Amino acid sequence: MPTLTALVKDERTARQLLAVTGSPGDISTGALLSRVGAVEAIALIERDIAVPGMDAVESAVWRDRMRPRAGVDYLAAQTLSSDDYRVLIPSDPDWPTGIGDLGDRAPYALWARGRTDLLGNTLSRFVTVTGARAATAYGTHITEGLAGELARNGKTLVAGAAYGIEGSVHRAALAEGGNTIAVLASGIDRPYPAGHSELVASVARAGLVLSEAPPSVAPTRQRFLDRSRILAAISGATVVVEAGFRSGALHTAHEANALGRIVGAVPGPITSAASSGTNHLLQDGGAEVIVRASDVVRALDNEDAPGRNSVHPGAPRSVSPASRAL
Repeated sequence: MPTLTALVKDERTARQLLAVTGSPGDISTGALLSRVGAVEAIALIERDIAVPGMDAVESAVWRDRMRPRAGVDYLAAQTLSSDDYRVLIPSDPDWPTGIGDLGDRAPYALWARGRTDLLGNTLSRFVTVTGARAATAYGTHITEGLAGELARNGKTLVAGAAYGIEGSVHRAALAEGGNTIAVLASGIDRPYPAGHSELVASVARAGLVLSEAPPSVAPTRQRFLDRSRILAAISGATVVVEAGFRSGALHTAHEANALGRIVGAVPGPITSAASSGTNHLLQDGGAEVIVRASDVVRALDNEDAPGRNSVHPGAPRSVSPASRAL
């Protein structure tokens, strides 16, 4: 039977295989990639020797975790090129600048459909907007205005592809002829939810669709959580429009704070469960108040101002303990 090593042609195919066999954001694998590269990391999965940076027990645990559960035909298919998408790795010029701030938690590779040239801009050109799936009329109205105005200001919008706030982000940006990027928690050929397949296709035609999940992979709760770090890292600012107290959008805000990014939230009625998370985030000091697009633009411009004593990208901002616990 062909081995993993036999499937590896270069660093790109090695990283594709790691994305199939490994878990997103695995710190041990990320550290190993920094030491030896992806080709050698694949070889180490099949060698019964100590892995650099790990003792014998850690090596055995890592090797067991990384050994593929899928058949070789499936693994080989994941390394094939396609006219439908590109596979980006850190050495590519279109690799997102902000992803490097994730360090050992960075994706092994990114599957991309659409305009990868959009990724070459500075952090201040990107704004992630996220929020509740069960958005209220208030949240939808605010999102449409916010995303539309940001698009008119030349910002590239970044969001997931969920119903509610995230879908409204993409529709508003597309309506303005602006740039928008959808980051999926599923394989790039398997948009989720299925009801947004046409919307995701529209984003791919006019903007860009990204995923760290290999093609055909189904979304899971953990993959949604893992995706939060990518949503936060790509952009200079993350804005939460509506979020319940346990919303996954708050996890994205936490990731953005940990990376030293600007974090904003739109206040909502104190009687609305859909705004309980955003209001708490604001009350707790984990976000700046955002009521219009100019608030985001001004914050990003201030971050870029020459000589400003701002937090360096990648350095955590000072947030309260409760906010860190989100």
